[in-house]
Formats: sequence, structure tokens, C-alpha cells
Amino acid sequence: MTDVIVVGGGPVGLLLACELKLAGADPLVLEAATGEDRRTRSLGLRSLNARTVRSLALRGLLEPVERAQWETLDELAARREPAGADLVALMVELLRKGRIKGHFAGLPLLDEGGRAEYVMLRQDRLEAILAERAAAMGVRIARGRVADVAQDASGATATLDDGRVERAAYLVGCDGGRSVVRKRSGFAFEGTPPTMTGRTAVAKLADPGMVTSSLRGPGGLVNLSLVPGEIATIEFDGGPDDRDTPLTAGELQESLRRVTGTEVVVERLETGIRYGDNTRHAATYRKGRVLLAGDAAHVHAPIGGQGLNLGLQDAVNLGWKLGLVVRGRAPESLLDTYTAERHPVAARVLRNSRAQVALMRPGAQVDALRDVLSEVLALPEARAHFTGMADGTETDYAPGSPDPRVGRFAPAPEPLCDGRGLLMGAVVAGYDDRVRPAGPGGGDVLLVRPDGYVAWAGGGDGFGEALSGWFGPPVR
Repeated sequence: MTDVIVVGGGPVGLLLACELKLAGADPLVLEAATGEDRRTRSLGLRSLNARTVRSLALRGLLEPVERAQWETLDELAARREPAGADLVALMVELLRKGRIKGHFAGLPLLDEGGRAEYVMLRQDRLEAILAERAAAMGVRIARGRVADVAQDASGATATLDDGRVERAAYLVGCDGGRSVVRKRSGFAFEGTPPTMTGRTAVAKLADPGMVTSSLRGPGGLVNLSLVPGEIATIEFDGGPDDRDTPLTAGELQESLRRVTGTEVVVERLETGIRYGDNTRHAATYRKGRVLLAGDAAHVHAPIGGQGLNLGLQDAVNLGWKLGLVVRGRAPESLLDTYTAERHPVAARVLRNSRAQVALMRPGAQVDALRDVLSEVLALPEARAHFTGMADGTETDYAPGSPDPRVGRFAPAPEPLCDGRGLLMGAVVAGYDDRVRPAGPGGGDVLLVRPDGYVAWAGGGDGFGEALSGWFGPPVR
């Protein structure tokens, strides 16, 4: 029997599978997407924030991701007209100087430089990198659409629509906002309905000069992507009535006319998608042997670009824990820390996502509010606060801990490519397969989890309990 079935082979599912394999588990990824599905979900560029960049660095994945970024930007610059190429050049300059930290409702979060901890690339490039890593690690990936899931006391079962049945000790749904795993397993998924309709497409305009990007228009938002031929609109019209009917050139044309107030003509549409700001959150990320990660656990508006990062961080948090549990090295109760740690982080993202949607609405009152917020963001402390929300560096898994290091990410002195934790300032026996020594701790005992977060810091009192609580009992 497989250790873990991962339903969904997008970035979150692939990274989770790599983390599970690194922790010694045997995962099976089930992926349903066709080539066209993959193309539409790769429209536009995705941003990886500082929190995700640091996690990728821990696993030795940052170099190929950054290389893909520069290759992508070079390609975009070569394909664009001079004015557009200038915009790409500006983006490259800001990235190289480490000035980009994200944005809040389109208001840029920039600083005067430092370490570059922000990456932009296409989702298909990221998926290819993670798929290559998964293949190199021996992760099994099978094609097929999951139609049903079930669980009992000893495991979980996935039934595919072609009749195949796969069984594992645990099953994780990484199958997106319309997750079959979440629905069939009965997870509560409460929230708020959509208030806006977004459309993103690859299309050809009769007169491209009639449309320019604008975050503030009387009818909504229009954006000419850095990717040539891609165009997006957002209208605050109560949300899409139908997300499944294929987007047409006529529909995109009418949306562009409403937003821009011009008689723009769409000559051809190759592919496109609709989306809204439907915002919902699973009440828990675990029900017995079934767990959720990524959009299966939380959905929100794409404004701000936080969804992908949120899901990747779910994978990094869950992978090592589930790996230890299925190997019998840690008690099943360790899985309860997954919801306890990740649910509050997502709740905060959903809150600021709603706020960003509100700040994108047309109208004089919102214009005034944006002006006020721009003044606030000019204050260093306020900018740092909003940047921490956008780039995930504010994440604290142990708020109120007597030692402020506990629960916070602590960049390791070296990559954690072997998936073990680090221990400084102490020597223990029976944990060589889960924790490795890393030199003196400066007078303190410091225990760093495989995901880079501090599990224990300080004196020796209580250290043994923390060690066994996070990593299970020693092997005698």
C-alpha cells in the first residue's frame, strides 16, 4: 500500500510529494489536468515571495527557479515592442536590486534594496522544475481524474473516473478550489460569495493601441500582461454566473468596452479563463486520514498574488510531519499541528485579500482611501508591516512564546537538503535519521525543524519534551 496519495499535480502537490519523499515516505501523485488545462492555469506570471524563496533555498531549489525567472524575462523583453520592453527592463532592474517586495491592491511595496527575495515566472516553468525534482527523487506520478475518496480506520482510497482504485495510509487533496477531495470528504468550507468577475485571455486586438493598462477606471481594471498577447479585465459586477462555459472573443470584447469605454475589437481569442473573489476557508485541514493543502483548503481573489505562496507553504509545513507519521517515527497527533499552524496564516491572507478587493473598486471614496493608504505606506514602519503581510515573513507559529525565536523562520547555516532538522548546542542519541548536529548554539540549545522554523530555543529545561513532541521518540 502506498504511504500517501497526493491528489493534484500542480505546484503544491508536486512540492508536497517531494517533501514527503525527502522525509522517507512513498507518495503517489494523481494528476488530472490536460495540456489545455495546464496552459490556462499558467496564464500570466506568478510571484514567489520572500517566505517561499527562503523555503526553496533550504531545499536547493532556488537556483533553478531564479534561472527560469531570468530566462522568462529575457524572452519577454525580446518579444515585446520597445515601450513594453522598457517595462520589462524596469522590472528586471527592480528585481536585480531586490527592491520589489510585492504590492497591496496595486500599491507597490518597494524598498531601497537588499537581498533579492522575490521571483517572477510562469507557473508552467515552476511546475516543470518541481516535476523534474520529483522524478529525480523517484516520486510516482499517474494520470487520472479522481471521482471519489473514502477512508476507514487503516487508510484512504481514491477512486478514479476510469474505475481504477488507489489506496494509501493517508490522502492529501491538492486539487484546487473545486476540490473533489474536500467535497467528498465532507469538509466545511464557509466564506463569502464573489463580488467581481475577472477574465484573463490570450487574444489579438484589432488596434492594440486603444487599450492601456489601468488599475483605476470607471468600469473596473484592465491589464496588459508582461506576457505579449495576454490581457485581463476585472469588473465589480457581483461575480461570474458561469465559470465553465468557454470564454469567447465576444465576451472579452464586451468586458473590455465596459472597462475602457472604447470600441475595442477582439479579432481572435486563443484561450481564456474567468474567476472571481469567492473567498472560503476549510474549517479544518484534516479529517482523519484525509488532509487538504493549497486552494483545496482556502480560496480568495488572486489580487496580491498570495495564493500560490500560501499553498506552497502548506506543503512545506505538512510534508515532513506526514512523512514522520507514516514512517512510524512520530505520533499521529503531530498532524494536528498542521491545521493549528497553517489555518491562522490563511485566515490572515483571506482577510487582507478581501481588503485588497475593496481597495480596487472604482469610485471617488475608494480613490481617496487609496491616496491616504499611499501616504501611510510611505512611513517605514507601516511599509514594513504591509510588506510582512505580502511576503509572508511575519509568519509566527508560536505567538506569545517566552522566546521570540520559537515559531519563527530561522535561516539555517546551510541548506536542509536531506530533510532533517538541525540541533545546535546539544547532543542527543537516537535521532540521527531525523535531526543532525550543526555545531554550537552560542550557549543556547536551538532546535530547527526541517521546514526551517525554530522548535526550541533557550536553556535545556523542556528541551527533551520539545524534541520528542516534534520528532517522536528516539530509536534505541
